[in-house]
Amino acid sequence: MNQDSVERKLSAARTRLVLDKPFLGALVLRLPLIMANPEWCATTATNAKKLYYNADYIDALNIDQVQFILAHEALHCALSHFARRQHRNKHRWDVACDYAINPLLLQDGLKAPPGMLSSLEFSDMTAEEIYPCIEENTKDQPMDQHIYDQSEPDDTNQPPPETEENTQGEHDKPPEPDAEPDPDSGASQPPPLTGAEQDALSIQWQQRLAGAAQQAIQAGKMNGALARLVDHLLQPKLPWRMLLAKYMTATARDDYSYMRPSRRASDAIMPSLRSSQINVVVAIDTSGSIAQTEMDAFLAEIDALKGQMRARLTLLACDATLAKGAPWVFEPWDTLTLPEKFKGGGGTDFTPVFDWANAQTIAPDMLLYFTDAEGKFPTQEPIYPTLWLVKGKQKVPFGQRIQLN
Repeated sequence: MNQDSVERKLSAARTRLVLDKPFLGALVLRLPLIMANPEWCATTATNAKKLYYNADYIDALNIDQVQFILAHEALHCALSHFARRQHRNKHRWDVACDYAINPLLLQDGLKAPPGMLSSLEFSDMTAEEIYPCIEENTKDQPMDQHIYDQSEPDDTNQPPPETEENTQGEHDKPPEPDAEPDPDSGASQPPPLTGAEQDALSIQWQQRLAGAAQQAIQAGKMNGALARLVDHLLQPKLPWRMLLAKYMTATARDDYSYMRPSRRASDAIMPSLRSSQINVVVAIDTSGSIAQTEMDAFLAEIDALKGQMRARLTLLACDATLAKGAPWVFEPWDTLTLPEKFKGGGGTDFTPVFDWANAQTIAPDMLLYFTDAEGKFPTQEPIYPTLWLVKGKQKVPFGQRIQLN
């Protein structure tokens, strides 16, 4: 293996990306290329500051595959995967991130090296959406190493630390400087990012993402899938709880009343602010895809909201048919609780819920449906507002969709 030829190959691949794929090329230019010690780096790696590579691995790839590798590492950084893991298992998160990135690069015409993770099942899904679909003890392995954070104690798919130094938490000692390459053996593995570094780099990479996208769009060389992803990432993010509160509050807004006052009052009819009770129907998909903990969290939010805005709530549970005992009605002062057990787990048909709501003398002010959106929808949109709280990637034919993942 000739190190000079490896460096020339990396330089040529990066130049091709800049010319042919300016969005990806601009991101790759932000990562200095560092030869790593092969004892810890089998392929490539990134800590969101630099791109580390195993020279023998790069030497075995053709230039098209090297372009894929460089773009892959740059997208991990641009999408802030290093700052989005939160409580999730590190190995499953790393696998989910690879499944999220690789289809985008394939759609953009890049040629993948051996060992790449890709599945049509996960097309157009974010890492957060893919993560629950990854088995807890998955044998899948990322094609690279994500060295921006440490494994948690329960990350059983990760090898244990080899030295006492590696077991130190970020608060046990000051952060070490980034490792520099040894002319002979390559750079040692850098320490994981601190929380402050993650926050700063996340903002920095978002700015880089926006700048690279703008340049590529102006040049007319922005892939459709990547353009949609960038547009989604750069939009302001609101938690689903905040969005739910926003829509329910809008429905329950106070209004002015011109009702005639008491005879003892003035003859003049002045507008006065009145607040009336609203009727909300909440439907829960019991087809088997929604976990009990997720139902509990969802209902807790609804319970808190209904008390604040005087909402009378009717709860329905449905898979292909309405659950036995439905509906359950809760006044604003009642605590919202689930029946001990739903008999569900079958197929999904949303029609029974809408048929029930349509048959009522007074239509609901709003219908909230908690589901994965995989099932049979009504053929006609109802006259009342419908809010879908969706776990997963499925679309809905009408109403407002809020992503739960």
